Amino acid sequence: MRLGTKTIKNSELKFLLHPSYCPDIITIAVAVQHDICWEAWDNYQKQTYRNRCYICTDQGRHSLSIPIKHAGGSQGRQLYRDVRPDNQYPWQRQHWRSLQTAYRSSPFFEFFEEDFEPLYQRKFDFLLDFNFQIIETIARCLDHDIGSEQTTKFEVETNSITDARFLVNAKIELPVNLDPYNQVFQDKHGFVPGLSVLDLLFNEGNSALGYLQAINLKFIYA
Repeated sequence: MRLGTKTIKNSELKFLLHPSYCPDIITIAVAVQHDICWEAWDNYQKQTYRNRCYICTDQGRHSLSIPIKHAGGSQGRQLYRDVRPDNQYPWQRQHWRSLQTAYRSSPFFEFFEEDFEPLYQRKFDFLLDFNFQIIETIARCLDHDIGSEQTTKFEVETNSITDARFLVNAKIELPVNLDPYNQVFQDKHGFVPGLSVLDLLFNEGNSALGYLQAINLKFIYA
């Protein structure tokens, strides 16, 4: 399903982002508000959103983590694009069940269910491919072009593009306060920030795009 209205982006700045798993709200807000490029040639790192995201269940903030096969080189490094999910574990079935349990009573889960369920039924050989498919589906549901350009090499310093790759770090706390929106379990937990954009999409539907466009991203520009 598609929702939203296409709008013109702020073309003054372009951002470099990591394609994470079911990206958080801030990452998608950057992609909605600006032109972006996805980092495709970095080394995989643990403790990041490359293979995890957060949703809200009846127990509160809950992590969905994709198990991966570690096959680094002599120095233990591995390109993100070469990382494979460990499909010996039924992680896709478990993640989809968790999403169903968490959001089946949300206003828009059934509206978007047919878009996301096939991604959890199809096996992917590479984590990066799966993440890009998730991002593409999110963009389609928002009815908004969030960009598909990818880097062709890794650069530590970026001069012609604003480096926002730090957003993939799961350990940092971002200096931004999101305006509360309706959540399934807010009566029990209050507003829970720091979640995947799926939480916003399933709860707010056609209001999700406007919410993303209104987020103040000044902390990234500093």
